[in-house]
Amino acid sequence: MKTTLCQWKCFSVEEESQTLPDGRDICFTTVKHPGAVIILPVTENGDLVLVNQYRPAIKQWILEFPAGTLEDSEQIEICAQRELAEETQLAAKNWTSLGQLLPVPGFCDELQHLFLATNLEKTTGELDDDEIIEVITISTEKFESLIANNTIQDAKTIATYMKAKLTGLV
Repeated sequence: MKTTLCQWKCFSVEEESQTLPDGRDICFTTVKHPGAVIILPVTENGDLVLVNQYRPAIKQWILEFPAGTLEDSEQIEICAQRELAEETQLAAKNWTSLGQLLPVPGFCDELQHLFLATNLEKTTGELDDDEIIEVITISTEKFESLIANNTIQDAKTIATYMKAKLTGLV
């Protein structure tokens, strides 16, 4: 039996009885999430486009790749295009899937879809009401040094970059 404990925007907290692989029955609470996209935009000269965004949940600014939550019944690729435009005022002619991440599988079912965006051009997009964003462009060397000195702490940003680097795309 499934019980919704809390509903907020497109997220919910649900409690459900489950049988574990070893046969034990438990009651488990899960944050239900519609999924998200993370975009690694790369300029013509190989620089990376990030956003410096204020995050109210942690009450601080963080450097991260553009990202956003899937809207109801939205196609993943359309969400990625929309979020890139909204947060950076850029569009990409070329998109490469970098796979998926499970950011917090201990309590949330969110699946993040990762993309490399290249052949960028200017466009227009509108930020969400709660977003304050500054667009930053930096070299891969600078990006890596910001990870090393703990300036960049966002896990989805670091993991997306590593997937692109390990596959030779950055």
